Amino acid sequence: MTTEQKIFMSSPLAQVLVDPMTDTILLANISAQNTFWSPNKALINQPLSQFFAGLFPDLVVLTQEILSKGKAWRAEMMLRSPQDKHHRKVEVTGYIAGGFPKREPSLSKDENCQPDKHIVFCFQDKEVIDRNRAAAQANEHYLSGISQWRRVERVFQEIEQDNQLILNAAGEGIYGVDSEGRTTFLNPIAEELLGWSKEDLFGKNIHTTIHHSHSSGDAYHSVDCPIYAAFCDGEVHRVVDEVFWRRDGTSFPVEYTSTPIKDNGHLVGAVVIFRDVTEQKHSQKKLLGALREIESLKQRLEQENEYLKEEINDNFNYQNIVGKSSAVQHLVNQIELVSPTNATVLICGESGTGKELIARAIHEASERSHRPLIRVNCAAIPRDLFESEFFGHVKGAFTGAINDRLGRFELADGGTIFLDEVGEIPIELQSKLLRVLQEQQFERVGEATTRKVNIRVIAATNQALKTLVEQKLFREDLYFRLNVFPIVSVPLRERREDIPLLAIHFIEKSVKKFNKGPMKISLAQTNQLMNYDWPGNIRELENIIERQVIVSPSENLVFDNLPTNQKTQAVEKRPHQPQAIVTELDRKQQLKTDIIDVLKATGGKIYGQDGAAQFMGIKPTTLASRIKKYRIDISAYKKQ
Repeated sequence: MTTEQKIFMSSPLAQVLVDPMTDTILLANISAQNTFWSPNKALINQPLSQFFAGLFPDLVVLTQEILSKGKAWRAEMMLRSPQDKHHRKVEVTGYIAGGFPKREPSLSKDENCQPDKHIVFCFQDKEVIDRNRAAAQANEHYLSGISQWRRVERVFQEIEQDNQLILNAAGEGIYGVDSEGRTTFLNPIAEELLGWSKEDLFGKNIHTTIHHSHSSGDAYHSVDCPIYAAFCDGEVHRVVDEVFWRRDGTSFPVEYTSTPIKDNGHLVGAVVIFRDVTEQKHSQKKLLGALREIESLKQRLEQENEYLKEEINDNFNYQNIVGKSSAVQHLVNQIELVSPTNATVLICGESGTGKELIARAIHEASERSHRPLIRVNCAAIPRDLFESEFFGHVKGAFTGAINDRLGRFELADGGTIFLDEVGEIPIELQSKLLRVLQEQQFERVGEATTRKVNIRVIAATNQALKTLVEQKLFREDLYFRLNVFPIVSVPLRERREDIPLLAIHFIEKSVKKFNKGPMKISLAQTNQLMNYDWPGNIRELENIIERQVIVSPSENLVFDNLPTNQKTQAVEKRPHQPQAIVTELDRKQQLKTDIIDVLKATGGKIYGQDGAAQFMGIKPTTLASRIKKYRIDISAYKKQ
């Protein structure tokens, strides 16, 4: 046996001699039997490729490289037993064999065939190699780490010793941490805040001890820790919104600064200065709450101011109720009776009889007069916006809700809300209105928070609510809840003795409004006014007087164009004739057509002299509400 053969057989590495032309194992040493799960003699004349199932192309490439270069190496290949019961990761080295007897040459004429070359394959268990390498690296690291740790320890000891007075006197927690995250020193305040003594923490991983989780309890990975980042990137890291964890498992909010420490130009750790900001956070939370409250009050005040501006522009007379008739005296008595209470009032009467003036008189005489009277014209609100208008909404509650908005009930908190034309409220919303009346509670649209208010409700209607209840168009329980103290606003034709006083009052008001000279009305013209039945009531009287003040060429006002009482009575009889019956739908359509015609004639002008409201004899705000109700595009009639 040659020397090469002896070395081959006694090698601690698993080795096999292979004929690459026939894929045959010619010789296997004793160590090979463990690697290939078979006695070494049983491997003779077996194909090597059977142990590389699924990796035959890799074996061919390795073999070709060995034949070409004389040797080759693969860091990792997989051996499998023929029955695929076992497998093993191995490191493979191959080289051209020498000192072994040669087999007879093959008859193949393939130029790539080299019949006189055999290959020795050496196999090492990959797991054993990795384990040995790790042990060697650990030993090397251990030997170098001892000296490194001692050197770093000396650096932090010097810091602690040189600054002992400062560390003891400081009002903030201070600790040191080396580049492995281990605690090197701790000052007394840090011990007090954390509940750990410096002996307990010395040499321990500080992150896993006091900085392991976020305030939510979620794990805080050390790779994201700014404290560790300081001795990795050499930058100072300041953090204002994190928590440290005490020994008892509780946490507290902190602000801290992590400053890198260098020794001979090398980063060896960091010094951390931190302080408990619990009181600061509490004060900040109170401040933010106060700011939110201020913002809410500011928003409310702005909306109230905006509302009051609208009221001023409407130019109502809130000071007194003009008249001396028995109907007016009875009305004043009712106002004086109900005003000091918080009772809900329902004012019924025809359109234009001054129902809102009555509501304002009640409010001004009540204890709530220091707060505004919030008016809601229920007839002018689109059906799908009732809830938002009443109760408000939060941002994003529906398309177009770009900001939080206070509802009219919230604006009226502490005061009075006047629901004009209450019969127009959709029946599906009436239950929510009933709840506010009974419990003084509601929720904004898109919000689950229940809000409480302290309001008084005054409602008004020109409809017969009892009839609506019978027709299932108005809730009976809501009707009884509103009808606690009913007041009837008498039509002008039933208080004709008040017309002279009203006429003088409106003349004086109109003269001042339009900056006209003194005007007067004769007794005959006053009688003319008293002979008219005023289907539009006081509103119609005021509008006609305003019109005559504007167009009168002299100081004497003339109302000769008014129909007499007899003519009016004749007109009143006409609806009883079957051919003159007009449905509610026809009436609304005719009103819409009339509004469009007037807008065309005035070029879309609503307010002021020669405006559409003046021609129709109604208030501009009433006309604007009807335009909105019937969805009339006013821009289509404005002059370019």
